[in-house]
Parts: sequence; C-alpha cells; structure tokens
Amino acid sequence: MKNKQNLIKANWENLTSLWKTAATPFRGNVAGEIFDYAEIGNSEWPNRLWFHEDVTQVSVRKALEKLGSSNTRFTIPYRDIYHSQSNQILEDNGFTKTFEQVAMSMPLTKTFALENKLDFKVVSNPVDAKKWANIYPSAFGYRITEETLLYTMSSIEYILALKQEQPVGTAILFQTDQFAGIHGVGVIPEMRRKGLAEEIMKFVLNKAIHDGAEYATLQASAMGKGLYLKLGFDEQFLMKNYILSPEK
Repeated sequence: MKNKQNLIKANWENLTSLWKTAATPFRGNVAGEIFDYAEIGNSEWPNRLWFHEDVTQVSVRKALEKLGSSNTRFTIPYRDIYHSQSNQILEDNGFTKTFEQVAMSMPLTKTFALENKLDFKVVSNPVDAKKWANIYPSAFGYRITEETLLYTMSSIEYILALKQEQPVGTAILFQTDQFAGIHGVGVIPEMRRKGLAEEIMKFVLNKAIHDGAEYATLQASAMGKGLYLKLGFDEQFLMKNYILSPEK
C-alpha cells in the first residue's frame, strides 16, 4: 500500500503527464523553472499551465507574462495541498475560478462485474476518432479535437462506449508506472441516469487491472464524485481551476 503523500504525488504526475503527452506531437509541451504548460492550438484541451510549487506573487507574475503573450486560453489548476490559501494570490491578480474537482485514488484489488449494457472500442482509426471527438463536447462542454486523438492514440487510450452501435460515452485511460489515470468519463445528456457512467467506469477499471495497474487515479467533478465513492475511491485533495479574466 502506497502512503498518502505518494498517492497524491502519483495522481498529480499522471494528470500532468497526460497533458504533456497530448501536447507533445503539436510541439506544445514546454517545461520551465517555475511552471510548465501544455497547449494545442485550435483546441480547448489540454491548454493547462501549472506551477511546480505553491503559488507566490513572483510565480504568478511570471505566469502572467506567458499568458499575456499567448492567444491560448489556459486553465490554471491549483492544488489545495499546501494549506496556505495561496489561491488568493491568483484571485488578487485577476484570475477567476471556473470549476473544482476532487482528486481521488483507489487500489485495484478486484475486477468489477459488468451488466453488458454497452459495447466498447479503444480508438485506433480515424472513423472511431471522429465518433469519439463528435460526442465528447456534448458530455463535457468543451472540445478535444479528432486530430488530437489521431496523433496521440498510440500513447493515450481513448475509449468509446456504444449502445446498439450508437456512440453514447467516452473515457480516457492513461497509465504511468503502476497508476492508471482515468479521465474524460462522460455520457451524452440524453443517455444519462441509466447507469451507463458506472458501466463505463467498471470497464475502464477492469482494463486497467488487465494492463497491470495497481492503483487508479482520477479527478472528479461534483456530478461524478458520488459514483466514484460508491466504487471505492478515496478523496485526496481539492483542485480549483482558474482562468485569467478577459479584462486582464
């Protein structure tokens, strides 16, 4: 069993590695002394800028210089792990919180029984990449481009859920060492409240176990947290996501 701090670190490293991996084919993976960022032009994802350490006035000033010279709309994830309330520095410098997530993890000790409500495909061709990219915005409200999938599907697993051959849900599985990061689990609005998100999660968890992972990590929205607690995940830390207000 990994200790709590190691699991927190592994969750964060899986998430940032996903962003870096997605942006690398587009030459958008950039490491710096104070922060790193990952961006894809003409896309709404990943487009993240994150600090190596706790937020300070100096680090925010450096980030503002980068943001001011870019046309990309970056999201700044703030990890509430330092107990310093330093997110106030972001807010004092013109950043607005857009949404919160709860980082969660779970040891993978047993497989889950599926109810066979869905069929699943791991995206491996342009046809399925297009289907996945077409439904993702209706589940999440932002776009991951078909081009992103085509350039990264050899290193990131994009999972398409189908019901009677119709695409209804998505997931992303990304493994770092023995940690399986589960991202982008969503169901199109007209197919919600039918237990499909749970079925997708169970399929992805089983696949992670099959692939040799020992732990699963994720970042839950308010809508998804209840399901993940039910499946056995534990809460780790709160992540607050910020954007720079347009007037800045």
